[in-house]
Amino acid sequence: MLRIGNASGFYGDRFTAVREMLTDGPLDVLTGDYLAELTMLILARDRLKDPGLGYARTFLRQMDDCLGLALDRRVRIVVNAGGLNPARLADALRELAADQGRTLRVGHVEGDDLLPRAAEFGLPEGLLAANAYLGAFGIAECLRGGADLVVTGRVTDAALVAGPAAAHFGWGPADLDALAGAVVAGHVLECGAQATGGNYAFFREHDVTRPGFPIAELHADGSSVITKHPGTGGAVTTGTVTAQLLYETAGARYAGPDVTARLDTVRLTAEGPDRVRISGVRGEAPPPTLKTGLNRIGGWRSEVVFVLTGLDVEAKAALVRAQLDRALGEDRPAELRWTLARTDHADAAVEEEASALLRLTARDRDQRRVGRALSAAAVELGLASYPGFHLTAPPGPGTPYGVFEAVHVPAKSVEHTAVLPDGARTAVPPAPVTRPLADAPAPALPRPLAPGPTRRVPLGLVLGARSGDKGGDANLGVWARDEDGWRWLAHTLTTGLLRELLPETAESVLTRHLLPNLRAVNFTVQGLLGEGVGAQARFDPQAKALGEWLRSRHLDIPEVLL
Repeated sequence: MLRIGNASGFYGDRFTAVREMLTDGPLDVLTGDYLAELTMLILARDRLKDPGLGYARTFLRQMDDCLGLALDRRVRIVVNAGGLNPARLADALRELAADQGRTLRVGHVEGDDLLPRAAEFGLPEGLLAANAYLGAFGIAECLRGGADLVVTGRVTDAALVAGPAAAHFGWGPADLDALAGAVVAGHVLECGAQATGGNYAFFREHDVTRPGFPIAELHADGSSVITKHPGTGGAVTTGTVTAQLLYETAGARYAGPDVTARLDTVRLTAEGPDRVRISGVRGEAPPPTLKTGLNRIGGWRSEVVFVLTGLDVEAKAALVRAQLDRALGEDRPAELRWTLARTDHADAAVEEEASALLRLTARDRDQRRVGRALSAAAVELGLASYPGFHLTAPPGPGTPYGVFEAVHVPAKSVEHTAVLPDGARTAVPPAPVTRPLADAPAPALPRPLAPGPTRRVPLGLVLGARSGDKGGDANLGVWARDEDGWRWLAHTLTTGLLRELLPETAESVLTRHLLPNLRAVNFTVQGLLGEGVGAQARFDPQAKALGEWLRSRHLDIPEVLL
């Protein structure tokens, strides 16, 4: 058995988690995921200011605190904190260890950065970052080469778990089922406390005041048990694991650089308090291409929020829109988006509860149009507009916004390289056998629930949900807690009903995937998030609360489920 823990699900996660995971119980490997689509943009802007940056500096501070502890306990560390500059972070860690009088064997993985080869891959001009998602075997080579600590740039999040497992158990590219099992375990671990009760739909059933971080006990066949250190907060249940399995995935085939894991083969079994076994995962050959994330600056963005209090909210909104439209004239930004949030209540006892918010979002390639020109037009209405005119904050000068795009490049053209602790460079070949990605055959629907009396109540009383972002698309996973709930969910929550319940999805292409083993349906909502989280295209730019919005909608639900 190999015990792999996680201490970070994003750049900015709980700083003390590394120390907690090292001291609260036994581990063989500790991983940390610091990278997301938005993080790569942040690191790219850091690198513009200083070519020596581009990595997650928080991790260096965590190692300043905990490096000796990890070495003393013989816990290997694998992180993607290298971001856009893994070699520089590896050097900084060696310098840190030397300052502490410790010997540290550091390996790092590179080759994901395609920006220097953008023209060769036919990538567009003006990019800040272009990074291919590498797999697990560069990490495995570093560990086999004796590394105490491995730093990577952009690898798949699950590779942080699959790499140590491949090194420990001696897996090769042909061990597809084992690799798929490790990828599924890695996906559960990658977002930290989201596997132990964090952001969980049924959070009131557990003490999630301070959830612990997850651990996967991996076995040679790729099966695992998801757990956490004894005595830490939160919970590990089939529900918390299901929620994370659905997060930012889509259909039955979950593709990666090393293997395509079949999510429709995953079986979850509760094995006691805070222990859930994952078994039965099947793997297929990966696709011949690697996903590559492209980040660039899209232009400038600003926002003005008008407060509309009391009566005649719609008329007040119409007035200020007409006034601002006239004031901007030909100097208007290229894109103006108005949204009216009816947060007001009739006969409210508190002024804030009597107020609605009219939000204007402006975007343009010219900073002046979203800065001074827009702010002047808004502020000049201060004594000449609707009664009660005021803003939530003074308009700002405008800020740059990012655009994320995913493309695919031939895996054989990417120079995946493991740099071992002794400085030797090992080329990591692409998967020897590949298979173009295609949708899995649709599973049969379960037998429908027998007709019976219903009650109109919130959907969330019987269904859980978790949602998130993949570029400009939103992912929405919904699961039932028992077989009767699954039979009702599979027949009821169609793409048509989803459009009715979530009208903001009306213009999007919706795709529904059934995952019977998880009693779940997974939806992809194409284009809901515009050009990605950095573009801030909607109120909830990462679709984090899309699932909770769905759960709050009322529907006629069979009483047998209630």
